[in-house]
Amino acid sequence: MLSDAQWSELEPLIEACRPKAKTPPQDLRRTLSAILWRHQNGAKWRAIPKDLCPWWRAAQIFIRWSRAGVWERLLSLVQERGVQLGMVFFDGTNVRAHQKAAGAAKRGDLQPSETLVKLLADHVAAMALRRA
Repeated sequence: MLSDAQWSELEPLIEACRPKAKTPPQDLRRTLSAILWRHQNGAKWRAIPKDLCPWWRAAQIFIRWSRAGVWERLLSLVQERGVQLGMVFFDGTNVRAHQKAAGAAKRGDLQPSETLVKLLADHVAAMALRRA
């Protein structure tokens, strides 16, 4: 999903804000592609194609990074450095919400981070369209 050009722009920003662990994540590019794929398609974690990465790894990285504030730092870095990832306009008439979607956020909800990942995924998709 992430082209070589997109990855070359995003990789230094990701490395600057991701948490450093004893063992670095395996194949971070494919894992990020899986996370972006999931948020672009609105699918469940288990629906991630096996050729991207195991679904549980993508979910685990997403949740850990959400709790650590990595997505917020990544978005601010992208905006600060003026990385041109593109712009996507989203028509709200095609969005359907679940009947229980009107309630308040639950404790420990990852909603802000998930929204940022969706925004980042839209920017990456628009960049791919612009380069094509």
